[in-house]
Parts: sequence; C-alpha cells; structure tokens
Amino acid sequence: MKIPAENNHSDPVSEFILLGFPCTWEVQILLFSIFCVIYVLTLMGNLCIICAVWWNDHLHTPMYILLANFSFLEIWYVTSTVPNMLANFLSETNSISFYGCFIQFYFFFSMGTTETFFLSAMAFDRYLAICRPLHYPAVMTVQRCIRIGAGCWVCGFSCFLLPVYLISQLPFCGPNTIDHFLCDPGPLMNLSCVAAPATEIICAIFNSVLIFSTFLFITSSYTLVIRAVLRVPSAEGRHKAFSTCGSHLAVVSLFYGSIMVMYVSPTAGNPAGIQKIVTLFYSVMTPLFNPLIYSLRNKEMKQALTKLFRIMRPGQRQPLKN
Repeated sequence: MKIPAENNHSDPVSEFILLGFPCTWEVQILLFSIFCVIYVLTLMGNLCIICAVWWNDHLHTPMYILLANFSFLEIWYVTSTVPNMLANFLSETNSISFYGCFIQFYFFFSMGTTETFFLSAMAFDRYLAICRPLHYPAVMTVQRCIRIGAGCWVCGFSCFLLPVYLISQLPFCGPNTIDHFLCDPGPLMNLSCVAAPATEIICAIFNSVLIFSTFLFITSSYTLVIRAVLRVPSAEGRHKAFSTCGSHLAVVSLFYGSIMVMYVSPTAGNPAGIQKIVTLFYSVMTPLFNPLIYSLRNKEMKQALTKLFRIMRPGQRQPLKN
C-alpha cells in the first residue's frame, strides 16, 4: 500500500532551508548590497584596531591586548553568518547541509560565548586599573593578560559543546525549513519530530546562567569603577576614566541588551521577524559599531589610528613604533 506523501516524514533530514528574508528579487539585491558594505566595513574597522595595537608599542598593555583579541573575535563572529547570508540572497535554494547547519550553530554561539568572557575580562581589567591602581602592574601583567585571553577562547569554545550535541541528537524527519537566516537553536528544536522539553530546559538554564553570571560580573565591576571614579579629585582624571569605561559600557549594553531578548528562553515564541531583527542587531550591527565606539571615545586609540592611516598613505611609509 502506498503511503501518502504528506505523511511520509520517516526519512531523516539531510539539509535545511534557511528562509532568510523572503522578498522580491530587487529587494534581495538591495539587501545583498547593504550587508556586503556592512561586512566589509566591519572587517576594515576591526582590522584597523588590531593593526593599531600590534604596531604601536604604547598600546602593548593589557587593556589594548584584550581589545585586539576582541576585535579579532568580532571579525570571525560576523564571518560565521554574513557570507552565508550573502550567498543566500543570490541563491534560489537557500539550502545548508545538516552538518553545515550545526557547524555554523557551534561556531556562531561559541564565539558569542567567547565574547561574554572577553567583555568580563575587560571589565575586570578596568576594575583593577581604576580601583586597585597600586596593585595593577603586579596583578595584570602582559603574560597574565595573554593567559586570560587564551582562557576566554578555550572556555568559549568548550561551553557550547553540550547544547550543540543535545540538539544535534534530536530526530529531524521533516519539515526542514528554518524561518531564520542562520541555524538558531529555537527554530531547530521546533523542527524536531518529537517534543524535547528536557533539552529545551537544559538549553534555557545554560543560556540564563551564562548570560546573567557574566552580566552581573560586568555590572558589578563597573559599579565599583564608577564609585571609584567619582572620588577622583581632578576633573581631567574623571573624564579620562569615564571615557574609557563609557566605551566598554556602550558595547556591553548593545550586546547584552539584544541577547537577553533572544536566548534566555530560546523557545519562548518570539515572532520570527523579531528574532531576525534582534539577531541581526547583535550579530551584524554590534561588530560594526564596536570599532567606532572604541576609536571615537578613546584618545590613545584615536592617536594610534591616525598614525596608522598616515603610514598607509602612498609615499609616506614610516615606522609606527615610536
């Protein structure tokens, strides 16, 4: 007896379809152009910060070493999603293989987790520098800063192994259409053939603990920093401290404000359009804004970037390390 086509969902899914932004071809081309420009500007902005720190001896300090690592992370963070999204704008199928989907899932969220750890490390560095200035040179050496940075990378790429493994073990037998532009845990779990309340609860708890623990650590650090800055007698000293910490707080607010909406409860039932907009904001726009925030609000970084742009002009090659 022939099984009706609508009930023939026994075959496992071998690929997923990412809907992305369904619209007319003209709008697709417009979106492709916009996100292509954003991607190139993001790469250039973050590469400029890395080069400025690398080539300027005055910036070989823990704060800027962490910032260079953060910019390097942002480059790969945006690269984990935007090139595939750009390809889908020009594609008729918008398909991604089963394993490709979970590889993107792993790298995207591992780098997002690594970002929370780097923001925490940068907050701790500012706390030591402003609240414990006498102990700072002994506690936050360059070697220790490098070890902290390495720890952020290792922990970030280790933490998300469990959620990715649990979701990848769910049975997917159809449909295979994800109403998103990336492989996100919420839509993926919705496509499972069976309900998985245990996996949903584990992922929700994991995300909540990760997000709120790092967020509370960061806000506590900056609360202590602000209290210390307000006691600084000179207006110039307060302005310098607030300028540095203000850029960090702006980045923290942009990043955490958006991920809390999305991933504290990944299957809370947010409309697909809202999910896409919020994900675009923290995964595409935030990496674009970060170089602007750090360069415009930091005098030393502005000076280093000015030197970098000067030596990049044709016929004006000169050492930057001075």
